[in-house]
Amino acid sequence: GQGNFGSVDGDAPAAMRYTEARLARVAEELLTDIDMDTVDFGDNYDGTQQEPLVMPARLPNLLLNGSSGIAVGMATNIPPHNLRELAAAIAYLIDTITAHGGLTDDLVKSFDLVQDVTVDELMQFVKAPDFPTAAVIIAGDELKEAYATGRGRVTVRSKAAIEETKTGRFRIVFSEIPYQVSKTAIIDRIVQLVREEKLTAISDLRDESDRRGMRLVVELKQSAQPMKVLNQLYKYTQLQSTYSIQMLALVNGEPRTLSLKRALHIYIAHRYEVIIRRSEFELGKRRARAHILEGLLKALSSLDAIIQTIRSSDNADIAREALISRFDLSEPQANAILEMQLRRL
Repeated sequence: GQGNFGSVDGDAPAAMRYTEARLARVAEELLTDIDMDTVDFGDNYDGTQQEPLVMPARLPNLLLNGSSGIAVGMATNIPPHNLRELAAAIAYLIDTITAHGGLTDDLVKSFDLVQDVTVDELMQFVKAPDFPTAAVIIAGDELKEAYATGRGRVTVRSKAAIEETKTGRFRIVFSEIPYQVSKTAIIDRIVQLVREEKLTAISDLRDESDRRGMRLVVELKQSAQPMKVLNQLYKYTQLQSTYSIQMLALVNGEPRTLSLKRALHIYIAHRYEVIIRRSEFELGKRRARAHILEGLLKALSSLDAIIQTIRSSDNADIAREALISRFDLSEPQANAILEMQLRRL
C-alpha cells in the first residue's frame, strides 16, 4: 500500500502500522516554537505521554493541505490550497483588523471586524482549490457558494491535448487528472466502455507516464472526431469528476462548518495567541535570568562572607538554607551560587 489514500496508479492505502510520510522541509514550520509553551498539551490515547492538542502551525495547514474524513453522522472534505494565495488573504484580513486600531486580543478575536469582507474580496487572493494533481477546475457561483457557506461542489476536468500523428490520425493525451482519482480506474473504465462498444472510435490506449509526469494516450481511429470522443470520455469516465466541499473542522472541540473567511480568521486568532504565549515565555525566561543576576550581584557585594558560609556548611542543603536566611536570597538565586565554582565567584 501507499499513504493514507493509495496512489493514482491504483495502489491501496497502506496499513496503519506501515504508514510513513516523507515531509517537505517546510513541514517543520508546523512545530516551530512548540517548546515555548505556545500550545496546550494533553494525555495521549493511553495516558502514558503528553501530546500537543494543536500545533503552533506557522502554516495554515488545514486549508493548505486540506483534510478528508468520516465520523458518526458527519464528514469533512476540505480541499488543498495554494500557500501564496492563502498568505495574501490572511494579510488582507490582518490589514482589515488593524485598520480598526491595531492588534489587540479583543480586536483579533472579534469576527465582527471582518464581517463586511466579502467572498469576492477573498477570492481575489484565493482563486480556487489547488490540487496536487492539478487538472482544470470548472467553477463559478458553485465555488463562491462553497467558500461563503462551507458547503458546495466543483467540477474538476482532466487536462487534455489533441495531437495529430504523421498518418493523419488523432490522439488525445491526458497530462493531469482530477484529485484523488485513480489513473488505473480510469484506464479500466475506458477499456470497459470500448468492450461494451459505447466508445467505438478508440483504437489503442497507453499509459506513458514516467518520473517526468503523467501521460495517458488515447489513440483514435481514422474517422474519429477527437472533440466528440473527448466529450464522451469526460461524460462516461472519471476524467471529469465532481469534488464535494464540506469544510467541517473542530473549533474549541466542537465540529463546525466554516466559511473560507471564518477559517482564515480562526487561524489568525490562533497565531496571535501562539505569538503572545511565545512572547510571555521568552519574557519569563529573561525575568528569571535577571533574578539570578540580581542574586549574583548580591553575592559579589559580600563575596568573602558568601564563600565562608559555603565552606562552613556540611552539605549543599545546609549551605542553601544559610545563603537564603543570611543574605536575603531566593532559592533559585542560592542554587545558582552553589552551582558556580568558587574560582568563578
